[in-house]
Amino acid sequence: MMLKTTRDNQRELKEHYKDIPKLTNKLVNQTLTQLKNDHLFIFPEIIANADDLTADQMVLRSINEDYQTSNLAGFIGYQDERLIIQSRFERSANNYFFQYLIERVFDMPNLMALNTEAQRDRLGFDLLAFLLPLYLKKALRKGLFKTYGRRQYNDSNIRGTIDVARHIRQNSPFIGNIAYNQREFSYENEVTLLIRHTIEFIRNKSYGKAVLGKISDEVATIVVATKHYEDYDRRTIITKNKENPIRHAYYREYRSLQRLCLMILQFEKQRIGGGSQQVQGILFDCAWLWEEYINQLIGPWFYHPMNKSRVGGQYLFDRGGLIYPDFISRVQEQRIIADTKYKPQGNLGNQDYLQLVAYMARFDAQQGYYIYPNHTDELVTPLHLRQGVTYEDNVSVRESVMIAKLGLKIPEVRAETDDAVGYQAFKEAMKKSEENFLTSFLK
Repeated sequence: MMLKTTRDNQRELKEHYKDIPKLTNKLVNQTLTQLKNDHLFIFPEIIANADDLTADQMVLRSINEDYQTSNLAGFIGYQDERLIIQSRFERSANNYFFQYLIERVFDMPNLMALNTEAQRDRLGFDLLAFLLPLYLKKALRKGLFKTYGRRQYNDSNIRGTIDVARHIRQNSPFIGNIAYNQREFSYENEVTLLIRHTIEFIRNKSYGKAVLGKISDEVATIVVATKHYEDYDRRTIITKNKENPIRHAYYREYRSLQRLCLMILQFEKQRIGGGSQQVQGILFDCAWLWEEYINQLIGPWFYHPMNKSRVGGQYLFDRGGLIYPDFISRVQEQRIIADTKYKPQGNLGNQDYLQLVAYMARFDAQQGYYIYPNHTDELVTPLHLRQGVTYEDNVSVRESVMIAKLGLKIPEVRAETDDAVGYQAFKEAMKKSEENFLTSFLK
């Protein structure tokens, strides 16, 4: 197996990818729309209206003699080749920062500690199993998935079509029962059985208790609905679901869950990339991941409109102009607007400034913040809005209106032979960075 590691938003010579030619050929200049299939999971899935992640974005773009990665990070495999895309803010080769963001955002346990077989190329695909609680909860909010099914009965209360052949076979001599068939809704179908097989598959893993313990009620609901579950039916159930994907818009959450379950069952971590003729894996939008992580830190003090799910939008004008500031402080007297940026502060440009100033004007805020990953101890870089024009030689600083670049330091941890030990040290260092960040931000 050939393994190559790179970083998001990185431009490297094509020579860097020479060890994975088949996977590179599958990825280069292919948009997310072209790549997205039942074997590649892109998170979040809503990309049509996203600011940072669009359907025509590419995982790997060819530019002259280089290849350029995008805002996506994760794990991709094709046949015997694999590519790990780390965060560009990663300070080690162990992907600790990316792992930490995922744990915080999805409320996952420590994968490094749970997976005794921890290898970087295989650990990433275990993330699929840890996404099951999120997707199962979202799907079950609409109730159990139900389909029409043909059920056979043999009693005296006829409610369907008489099955003459079966009636003669089962009720001779006649004792009062009638064999008949009835078409009715059923909660036990190929979709709920697929979910049950996925649950049982995860239950047998070393991390099964950690994953399923969070969704014990949901698991119980699926178990009760699938009384005829048999382990040996797994291949048949997988085939039925592959041939009959859920298409109804109302059940889009179940469609996502169906895709996730198929990936978990079909591509065990030790077989990822081992013979499949399709690109497979899991990718995350780093900008979205960073924003949701910051929400974990400052959520109690801020509203969090969400552009991708179209929740909490505000209007800029009385007749339109829908906007989604990342964070709006709950305190009305001294309103604060915060904008997360998954890029170094040196990359902040005029469009970023104009957007934040517009948000501040809309909400009568005198303080605005850019929150970005940082590699230094420097936390705050204040900028004061100017007034006046140079033509009139009356330019001055408005002391009352300030924008600050606020960095959250990503620590560098010494490489360890034991990934679990090294990752634990990184987590402890991140906790200190978070404390310093909150102290500076909320003072």
